[in-house]
Formats: sequence, C-alpha cells, structure tokens
Amino acid sequence: MGGPQQVIYLIDALSEQGIENILVCPPDSGIDTVARQHGVRVQNLFCAGDLDLPFAYRLTQFIRDEQPDLVHCHSRRGADVLGGLAASFANVPAVLSRRVDNTELRLVAGLRYRPFRKVIAISEAIAAVLRERGIEDARLEVIRSAVDTEAFSRQPDCASIRHEFALGEDTVALAAAGQLIPRKGHRQLLEAMSALRATHPHLRLVIFGEGFLNNQLRAQAAALGLDDVVRFAGYRDDLDAFLGCFDLFVHPASAEGLGIAVLKASAAGLAVVACDAGGLPEAVVHGETGLLVAPDDPDALQQAIRALADDEPLRDRLGAAGRKRMQNEFSIATMAAKHIALYESLLAE
Repeated sequence: MGGPQQVIYLIDALSEQGIENILVCPPDSGIDTVARQHGVRVQNLFCAGDLDLPFAYRLTQFIRDEQPDLVHCHSRRGADVLGGLAASFANVPAVLSRRVDNTELRLVAGLRYRPFRKVIAISEAIAAVLRERGIEDARLEVIRSAVDTEAFSRQPDCASIRHEFALGEDTVALAAAGQLIPRKGHRQLLEAMSALRATHPHLRLVIFGEGFLNNQLRAQAAALGLDDVVRFAGYRDDLDAFLGCFDLFVHPASAEGLGIAVLKASAAGLAVVACDAGGLPEAVVHGETGLLVAPDDPDALQQAIRALADDEPLRDRLGAAGRKRMQNEFSIATMAAKHIALYESLLAE
C-alpha cells in the first residue's frame, strides 16, 4: 500500500494546514476505507482503466460541480490519462505523481502527461526516466516519498516478536519485505543465504510479503536446505510496529522507484543492504546508512550481509544514521511542505 499510504499522508498533512481535500477513488478500495477512517471527504467513482470514457465524463462533471483550485492525480489506473483529461475539460490545473520507474513509448508518454502542468517524480531516478521519454525539465518536480518517523519511535515488545519468529538471543535476524515478484530479487537473496549458511549458522531471514512467486520461492528455499534458516511470514499490516526488532534489513530489488520498505527500515533504525538500482541509491547512502551492491548478484549480496552480520557496531552506526536521515529529509512534514509550495507556485501563475 505504498502509493495509497503516501496519498493519505499528504491529505492528512494538507488538512492540518487548513487545505480542503476531496479524494476521488473507486468504491470499496483500500484507500477508500482508510480515508474515511481519517475523516476525509470521499467521492466514489468506479474506473475500469485507461479506456473507461464514462469515468472521464463523470469525473469532469464532478470537477465542474466542485470547482477545486487544483486536481492532483496519483493512480496510473485511469487517473493519469483520464484524470488529466477531465481536469483539462473542466479547466482546472492538474498535477500528477509518478511512483514507478518503468519506461514507456515516447508517444504514449507525450499523450499521458500532456494535460498536466507538473509531473511529480518521487525520485531522481524516475525523473530521469521521464526526461528520456521527452518530458521537459520545466514540467518535472522531484518530491520524494515520506515515512512516518514518529510511528517508529515507539518501543515494541521485541522479546515476544523474536519469540514469535523463533529468533534466539544470539541470532542475527534479517528482514525482507516486498511483493514476491521477480524484480524484488528474492531468488538471489535465497542463494546468498545458502552461501552464508555454513559460515554463519546464527543468521535467520524472515520474508514478509505475498505474490505469484510464493510457491516457487518456498520450493527454492527447501531445495537449498533453508527450511530452518528462512521463514515466509506472508503480508503483515502491522510490520511497522515491530520492524525495529530485527537486526538488518535486506532489499535486493533490481528495479525500484524509491523503496518505501527501505525508508521504513531506516526510520526503524536498521542498517540496510540494497541494490544500486532505480531510486534505491536515494533511499540508502552507501557506507553511511547501509550498503549498496550490484543488482542480480547473489555473491555481492552475501558479502554485504556477511560484513554487517559480523559487525554489530557498524550495523548500529548505519542504522542510527539512517533514522536521523529519515527524520531530517523524508518526514511527512517535509514532503507536504514541498507539495504546498508547488501548488502555490502553480496557482500564482
């Protein structure tokens, strides 16, 4: 729920500044439920995708009726194409947040982003992709995603958490979190754990997340003899509450817009091992808050894990630096202030 969570962070922060918000989203969606719990005014409009022209008509009519000062689109499922057109038809300026780093044809990009005054990239890596697709610098703005650093200030009951995951006192506990899909690099992580097993029997890895590779990854772990080393914990909506109970966070993704999971791990005070890919070098400062390795390289991954597993003071130093960096540069207040400055600059034109 990375993208939707960022939208809720932004809406709540804008509301605290006295800025009125209306969230348009599909009925019975995850963000619909959370937004209502936060007291946000919600307008449900069903959208079947980029070709759902009736949605564009309904959204145009809603914008004309409400007459907002600005429309901010977030989703790629219809909202970027049809949302921008609807705002244009209603003669209201619009901006779009881009959260993924996958490429698209220049013609498609030109059509997709034409209605928007600004395209907000959540990392310099995504901004670079957009420039390659022909989006002018004047229309690009980089505003990185935020993490609720205060949520990680509370002290969890780590004794019970480590007992739940069978993590002994002498165990160096690794956590990984993300969809179980190819680009997240779980296959390479399991290979790295296999290489470390003989020399580092105290290492344990807990993998959080779900995805279509679930069965294949479990089979790979079994074939590598990792049944007593690796645990698949599925999706946990309470992960933020106890992430800080682990010793190290590993994120071997070969492609990532920025890496919300990495930001959260740093906010929880964990050193991070991640790949030098996409926006991850913006989330992790190599040698300062964690270690970056080449993507799709199990040997490099296991060497980085080994280095931090063997050096608790280094883990602690990198984790503390990561937490401080999240508080200073990735707070919700910082993210919201940058959005407000952008909104004001557009409305002043």
